[in-house]
Amino acid sequence: MCLSFTNFSSAQTVSDTTTSAPRIVNIVNFIRLLEPRDSSITKDVLYETVVKQVEILKQYNLKGTFLLQYDALMDSRYQTLLRSLPKNEFEIGAWWEIPQPLVEHAGLKWRGKYPWDWRANIGFSTGYTQEERVKLVDTYMNDFKKIFGDYPKSVASWFIDAYSLNYMHEKYHIIASANCKDQYGTDGYTLWGGYWNQAYYPSKINAYMPAQNAAKQITVPIFRMLGSDPVRQYDNGLGNQRQGVITLEPVYGFGGGDSAWVNWFFQQMVDGEPLAFAYTQAGQENSFTWKAMQRGFEIQMPLIATLRNEHKIVVQTLGESGEWFTDKYKLTPPTAVTINNDLAGSDKKTVWYDSRFYRINFLWENDALRIRDIHLFNENVPSVYETKPVTENECKFFTLPFIDGHLWSDSNTFAGLRLKAMINDKEVLLKGKTISVTKNKNDDLEIVWQLQLTKGKFVIDCNERNFTIRFEDTSPLNWYLDFSSAANAQLPFTNIQSKNIACKFEDFNYNVMADEGLFAPSLNNASFKIRPTNNKITLRLDEGR
Repeated sequence: MCLSFTNFSSAQTVSDTTTSAPRIVNIVNFIRLLEPRDSSITKDVLYETVVKQVEILKQYNLKGTFLLQYDALMDSRYQTLLRSLPKNEFEIGAWWEIPQPLVEHAGLKWRGKYPWDWRANIGFSTGYTQEERVKLVDTYMNDFKKIFGDYPKSVASWFIDAYSLNYMHEKYHIIASANCKDQYGTDGYTLWGGYWNQAYYPSKINAYMPAQNAAKQITVPIFRMLGSDPVRQYDNGLGNQRQGVITLEPVYGFGGGDSAWVNWFFQQMVDGEPLAFAYTQAGQENSFTWKAMQRGFEIQMPLIATLRNEHKIVVQTLGESGEWFTDKYKLTPPTAVTINNDLAGSDKKTVWYDSRFYRINFLWENDALRIRDIHLFNENVPSVYETKPVTENECKFFTLPFIDGHLWSDSNTFAGLRLKAMINDKEVLLKGKTISVTKNKNDDLEIVWQLQLTKGKFVIDCNERNFTIRFEDTSPLNWYLDFSSAANAQLPFTNIQSKNIACKFEDFNYNVMADEGLFAPSLNNASFKIRPTNNKITLRLDEGR
């Protein structure tokens, strides 16, 4: 059946959704003038890709954001096309990759091999000194205003350093930004351990690190791009130096170009508990060409329009989402991504929880639970790229690991914390039945997991500063959390005591404390157990801040 949406108004606010926690979709397409990696991708091919993206957004009356790299900003065809779009439907902003014209117009020397060179020390702001970054920002902003009449409200990139981002905010008053999903080694960029989805306020000295206090944050929300697969992306490429990509990007055959995956992804977004709000970014850079992305776009756009018409999601520009976020939240709010049902043929379920202090991931597979990831956030951890430019062609951004189920695993051992018990003098991996994920009366994330062997259940509570797991049953159970990792894992643990684990990562010391429960280490600190007290374990993940 062919559906028509030509009479539907796209003027929509978050109050238009049917739930108290809005499901927000940004359709963000960013534009490069040229693609030196493939001679068949000409300027005309890139331009026609953007024309087609505009056409399909108009067809379904969907709001869209187009972000211009500087070379495309200065191109008359893109200027004419984008100036013709209605401002209440389309946002024009900045894509912060650094091509040759921007560098030279800023009075600097170009060091690249091509007019756009994608290496981290050339094509991104991390490759320039703070003084050079200011010149690059001023040049872009002034030329953007000459062309479009105002400064851009949104500036995004795979990554923008905190110095540049703060300067853009303070001088040019940008209200929204976005960066790449978490990934390891993909395309020369590693972002690992950060606020996993939705959006966060970054530290003034580290744009990848969420801030804990208003005085030390840049009050520009950074939205996580690309619609990462919550189940599979994390383990993708395990044991290798680089990950593959499983995202909403329409060019990927398994992901955004597959109708079954796309429908599953949006169904879980609509149905899963998100706490404050759910978020994803659709769209694609023009470098992939319309031929490659057409199928995915034609799957996604009518579905997004249908969900909008049913008031299950709200479609906004990136700037609108940034304005909504800053109006509603003075500090980064806790959010969650909940997958209640995986794709057909899989029994996996997962929950990602993020706050301004930490993130944690729960994964159920074959009826067993593994806490796959815990990373701590600390606004006092600087990025090395803030004060000096990167000289290599890759960049790496990390937070503070406590559990890392990707980097500490190999093909035989999947690292993490597992729920076990001693039953009849044997160690048993506990297995469960139903899982319920809700927001409780304290606005915390609550997970209730019913066991198979008993009538008992585990109740997990995640709040901003800690997470608690407790066992509820009339019969006793000798249970505990058991940590294991691959034999060659580079673990951060320096001293494990009964109430505290001291850690060190990249010369920064930090601690995880057990407010309830006891740590029991192995002889070499390579593994440990966390035993409950009074049937409860509470880990403090804010370091007492």
